[in-house]
Amino acid sequence: MRLFVAIDLTPEIRATLAELLGELQPLSTTVRWVKPEGMHVTLKFIGEVPERKLEAICTCLEQAHTAAPVEIEVRGVGFFPNAHRPRVFWVGIEATPNLAELAAQVEIALAALGIPREKRTLVPHLTLGRIRTTPEASSSLERLQKKIATLAERRFGHLTATEFYLYQSKLSPKGAEYKKLVTFPFVRA
Repeated sequence: MRLFVAIDLTPEIRATLAELLGELQPLSTTVRWVKPEGMHVTLKFIGEVPERKLEAICTCLEQAHTAAPVEIEVRGVGFFPNAHRPRVFWVGIEATPNLAELAAQVEIALAALGIPREKRTLVPHLTLGRIRTTPEASSSLERLQKKIATLAERRFGHLTATEFYLYQSKLSPKGAEYKKLVTFPFVRA
């Protein structure tokens, strides 16, 4: 099973991001766009694990908690690693500090099962597209970069998260398909 842990978006945020994608998709044929229904705030990508580990993973995830909900503001756009050599197009996430605390707890809990900890610092974001680099792509990408520069401060919505999910990801030629397996309420006094 290919698994990851994430916080879900509201339907309103998904609708706003769908509008954004509608504006941007005609500008570039070099981007593999993500479907809004598949967007989420990833706390931890677990990867491939045997199904027999599922119960133990759930037991570990039940330990992760915060004293208050996570407040998330979805705003701004950009590229990884940067605008000059873009590979991923993203929308930013600004969150209360307990988002990073929650992600760290998920990492620690799953490490007890031998699931490797992420070496990079958490940079919360929503991936909108992955950029394919081809020699003829430069003019298409340039149009997209100009449009992105005008959207730096655009806001896409706010959500208050009180639960996260264990998802299964199935890869297919049409892209990844996600299925929620388990819900984990995480706010505890």
